Amino acid sequence: MTTLFIQIPCYNEEQSLPVALAALPREIPGVDEVRWLIIDDGSTDRTVEVAKAHGVDHVVRHTRNLGLAKAFMTGLNACLELGADIIVNTDADNQYCADCIPDLVAPILRQEADMVVGARPITEIEHFSPLKKMLQKIGSWVIRKVSSTPVQDAPSGFRAFTRRAAMRLNVFSEYTYTLETIIQAGQARMAVISVPVEVNEKLRESRLMKSMLSYLRKSLSTTLRIFVTYRPVKFFMGVGGVLFGMGGLLCLRWLVLYLMGTDRAHVPSLILAAILLLSGFVCVAMGVLGELTAVNRKLLEDVRQRVMRLELDGVKPRARDGE
Repeated sequence: MTTLFIQIPCYNEEQSLPVALAALPREIPGVDEVRWLIIDDGSTDRTVEVAKAHGVDHVVRHTRNLGLAKAFMTGLNACLELGADIIVNTDADNQYCADCIPDLVAPILRQEADMVVGARPITEIEHFSPLKKMLQKIGSWVIRKVSSTPVQDAPSGFRAFTRRAAMRLNVFSEYTYTLETIIQAGQARMAVISVPVEVNEKLRESRLMKSMLSYLRKSLSTTLRIFVTYRPVKFFMGVGGVLFGMGGLLCLRWLVLYLMGTDRAHVPSLILAAILLLSGFVCVAMGVLGELTAVNRKLLEDVRQRVMRLELDGVKPRARDGE
């Protein structure tokens, strides 16, 4: 029996939630049971009452607002505890077209994917400014390179996960889960694919993007932090290589001037070269330490997933199970 859970993180959504819930399916081809779950992230309005009145099966509550990323992880864990085989995540503002949920789930049912990300028609969304469309495309390109996955719309929160994939995810970001989960999936060698989905008319302004400047700042800082966390060698070796190169060029310049018989000592250039070379060495050392930390993190993630399988499924992990 295949059970699918549709989870919706909510924060003060009493106005838009009825519209989103009215569009959700109760039957999906290939699925025996569809259940709805909302995560109330410390709402101060009637979100929970509205959800229950519109047929939500499960409600998980935060006593205070912890942010979208925490709400997403709370929902995943709750769905796993309740026996979900497939988990679909969507938004309470009805941004994503619920009719596309079968399209999200189909690759999982065919055992072609562990994680499916809905790719919105970014260029056709009228309420996206040209700058936002450009940033979305650039951001998705960066995440594709960092994660080594073919995802087309990295910021999209319209996603489907297998039970095993959900067990492997653990979001540390307090801003959003969208980017980090893709990179984690790539690191774990999950099969990640994108499917085209449609969007609905905007019901309210985005809570994540209070302004374009704020969105850009948070997105850049989140991407940089994730890149440092999951690609420490590439990041620090790259920075260290640049610093070494600049220091080496200054040393070469000093040597050429010295051989030419210059009267000046060029001590400031030598001092700057020494600082750059030392900084480059420090970056390389940090890259090595970061890689060791990354290896330890992967081991802990594997232990966490095996413990979850023991607790939730009672499955004894095998030494080699293809994960």
